[in-house]
Amino acid sequence: MSGSRRALRELIDLLVEVDERFAGPEWMVESVDDVAGAHRAVMHLLQGGLFSHFEQDPARPSFRPVVSPTRKFTGDNPDAVYYEAPVTSDLAYRVRGNMAGAVYATITVEAGPGEGNFVDRTAGSISSDSFDVASDGSFEVIVGGPERSSNWLGLADDACSLTTRHYFEERRTVATDPFVPVGLTIEPLEPTPPTPPPSDESVAAGIRRVANFVRSRTLGMGPPAERVQPAFVGRTPNVFPAPVVPGDFALSFAEAHYSLAPYLIGPDEALVMTGRWPECRTAHVVLWNRWTQTYDYANRTVGLNRAQTALEPDGSFRMVLAHEDPGVPNWIDTEGRGFGMVFWRFVLVEGEIETPHAEVVKHADIAASPLVQR
Repeated sequence: MSGSRRALRELIDLLVEVDERFAGPEWMVESVDDVAGAHRAVMHLLQGGLFSHFEQDPARPSFRPVVSPTRKFTGDNPDAVYYEAPVTSDLAYRVRGNMAGAVYATITVEAGPGEGNFVDRTAGSISSDSFDVASDGSFEVIVGGPERSSNWLGLADDACSLTTRHYFEERRTVATDPFVPVGLTIEPLEPTPPTPPPSDESVAAGIRRVANFVRSRTLGMGPPAERVQPAFVGRTPNVFPAPVVPGDFALSFAEAHYSLAPYLIGPDEALVMTGRWPECRTAHVVLWNRWTQTYDYANRTVGLNRAQTALEPDGSFRMVLAHEDPGVPNWIDTEGRGFGMVFWRFVLVEGEIETPHAEVVKHADIAASPLVQR
C-alpha cells in the first residue's frame, strides 16, 4: 500500500472516530442540532487543515488567512484579520505588511510540535507599537537569526509558525471584507531552491498534517468536563469572570485581557449586559457557539466593538442579548440560540477594567426596563 493511501485511510478512520466521540455523548452532544453543530465545526476544521497545512513548507512559507466568515474555529473575531505562516528556527525571514487602517497589529511566534498540531504556547511577539511603521502604513520585520537592534523578532528552538493579528475598530465588520489590504509576505533571508515536485512521501505527509490539525482541535482537546480552563473562562451562566491577561496560553494575545462565560436564556427572555469600556486601544464583545465559532457576523449583529456601541450619557453601555430585535440600541442577535458563549476582549488596557454585569429579563419587559431606557 502506498504511503498516501495509508495516510488517507488514517484520515478517514479519524473522521469516523471524531463522528462517534466528538459528535457524541462523550462530548455531551445529544440533540440532532448539537450533532449538526459538531459536524459543521469538523468541516470548518477540515477546511482549515486543508487550506493552511496540506501544502506547507517552512523553507518556502506564505501567509494564509486563518479564518473567514465560512471557516471558523479557535475563537475567531469579526473585528480582526488573522494570518499564519509556517517557520523553522533553522532559518531567518523577512516579513512585510501594511497596517491597512488597523489600530494595532502584532506578529507572534507559536511553538510546539508543528506539522498541523495545536501549538503548545506563544513564544514571543512584536507589535506595531514597537516596530517601525511608515507613513503609508507599511512595515518590515526580520524574524529569526541573530538579534537586531530594532524591527526584529526571535524564534524559539521549537518555533513552528507565525500568527499575525490586525485589530480594527470600525463601524463596519472588517472580517467580512476579503480584500483588507494588509499585504503580508514572508520570505527566507537566504534563497531556497524551488519546492520539489509532489511525491508519495510528500502527499502522505500533507494528509497527516491535515489529520493532526483536526485531531488536535477535537479529540486532542479532551471532553469538556475534563479540561483545565484558563482563569478568564467562567462556568456559571450569565456571570462574567474578571478580565485577565491569558499569559502564554496557546494562541493567546499577551497584550489583551479576556473574559468568557456562557449565557443561558429562555425563548421569552433576554440578557441585559451593562458596563463601561475601559481606556484601551480597542475592545469588543462577541458571541460564540460551544465549538468556539462566532455566530453569523456577516448577516447579523452578533457582537459590538466600541465604535459600534451606543453609549449612555454617563459613558456606560447597556447591551441587550436577545432572540429578536427588542427595539432598543445595542441589540446583539442570538440567532435564536438559548445557550452560547459571550467573549470579551480588551486590548492594551490602561487602568482598571470594570467587569461587565448581566441580568436576565423578560423580552416583553425590555422596552419598559430602567436598564435599557434611554
